[in-house]
Amino acid sequence: MMTAVIILNSAPSENAGRGNTGAALSSIRILVVEDYQPFRRFICSTLGKREELQVICESADGLDAVRKAEELQPDLVLLDVGLPTMNGIDAAREIRTLSPKSKILFVTQESSADVAQAAFSSGAQGYVVKACAGTELLPAVETIRQGGRFVGSGLSPDQFAMDEQSSDFRREEALPSFLATAPEHARNHKVQFYPDDDSLLAGFTRFIEAALEGGNPVIVVATASHQKDILQRLQADAVDCAAAIERGRYIPLDVATTLSTFMVNGLPDPERFLKVASELVEKAASAGATSGEHLRVAACGECAPTLWAQGKADAAIQLEHLWDNIARTCSVDILCGYVLSPLQGERDSQTYERICAEHSAVCSQWAADSQS
Repeated sequence: MMTAVIILNSAPSENAGRGNTGAALSSIRILVVEDYQPFRRFICSTLGKREELQVICESADGLDAVRKAEELQPDLVLLDVGLPTMNGIDAAREIRTLSPKSKILFVTQESSADVAQAAFSSGAQGYVVKACAGTELLPAVETIRQGGRFVGSGLSPDQFAMDEQSSDFRREEALPSFLATAPEHARNHKVQFYPDDDSLLAGFTRFIEAALEGGNPVIVVATASHQKDILQRLQADAVDCAAAIERGRYIPLDVATTLSTFMVNGLPDPERFLKVASELVEKAASAGATSGEHLRVAACGECAPTLWAQGKADAAIQLEHLWDNIARTCSVDILCGYVLSPLQGERDSQTYERICAEHSAVCSQWAADSQS
């Protein structure tokens, strides 16, 4: 199990007394600095899950970030390392001088211990590698808010010589309970648990038919054998699959090939994922649209289920979190299909609960069957 290192300061923080009780948290004003727009949207969307986290400004440039920090005096600055005109570490030093009360959290692709050490030396209170941002961004913000320091699980804690390595040092799980999401408007990210392959294929087929009949394009990410079976079922129901594929309204993708486009070191890379997913949704929407009409793209698949079946529970949860952000920010209806028996669900109940928490609706055919 991956862990993140959290260092709890024994001395009170500058913000002590402001929001240490969960009921009445003050607003935390945040400046987000990231030059890659899809990932910046991902950060802002993730922060938006918590009412007290207020993104007051976005920037794509290091020098501009320094100016904005001086002008706005934010409570927290989220910084990438690789930025135009001024790198994030130099920007952090400037910000600490011009806005001394601003806390700094690095969210970056860089996983080098030397870079991370330089980031902390510049005055940062936290460091999260982008590949882990889906599960660690909110815990990092919470830790910093409470006056602690956060070292993400993308780095080895043993590589850091931190003064606080004493009784105030401890490790915590990277996915605390407050990551569970509440339903939001226009978010349709459903998970369905099926007892076997046949019921999963039937469920996917119904989902695809409904989307195509409604005039919406469909993306299907599944294994080669499942793709073949789904096409046969659609054709048996008189769906003209060849025409839908030719017009780009039906986009079948192999699950292994799709995973290879954004998985890095066994985990989904948020930046790569957002690029792949946003381009795919845009392609489907463009192919499906006629006469300027606005369509909702439908997508069903088994990427995260495949990872869980391979024993990569953390990767599956992170991927579901990334898909959930797509559901929040794009006009897309998502169905995730898991073949899972009640016994398997009970055996790994923690993963099951975390996966459910990343969806707007949860259904289980085996649960329905047991009640019938």
